[in-house]
Amino acid sequence: MRIPIESSTSYRGRNARPNWLLLAAFIGSALAAGALGALFSPAVSAAARHWYTALAKPGWAPPDSWFGPVWCVLYVMMGAAAWRIWRERYHRSRGAALAAYAIQLLLNAAWAPLFFGAKNIGAGLFVIVALWLAIFWTIREFALVKAGAAWMLAPYLIWVGFASALNFSIWKLNQ
Repeated sequence: MRIPIESSTSYRGRNARPNWLLLAAFIGSALAAGALGALFSPAVSAAARHWYTALAKPGWAPPDSWFGPVWCVLYVMMGAAAWRIWRERYHRSRGAALAAYAIQLLLNAAWAPLFFGAKNIGAGLFVIVALWLAIFWTIREFALVKAGAAWMLAPYLIWVGFASALNFSIWKLNQ
């Protein structure tokens, strides 16, 4: 008997079971990237808090208390989306999709040390624009493997777009 395989997805086998430990590892790695950034953020670093509060910010900047919860939800969604791609082990585009994911995760982890740690608004702006482009690339690659995983990254793309506009405004206001 021949089992039809949809061309839009790969075949994992009839008894493929989710690996919950691997899901936790993907979510944990995304949260670790966020934790690295948090070490440099005003929420944790007194020096960053002092510097950031002294900066001129646009009137539409959200309260600082929003950033932690929003990022936490986004990191969980990122890790879950990457796990869904990982599970498509026979899909030929899986490797490229996970490579794009790794690159955007590294850029994500690099932003806070540059912006808050080095107090370099311009370098932060450069990295966050590169991050936005990398997220867009990741979504495109994920869509080739599993559309649902790509859609899970849409809120992340929107939030980083907003954060990019905020970074740009802070850069302009503090030149």
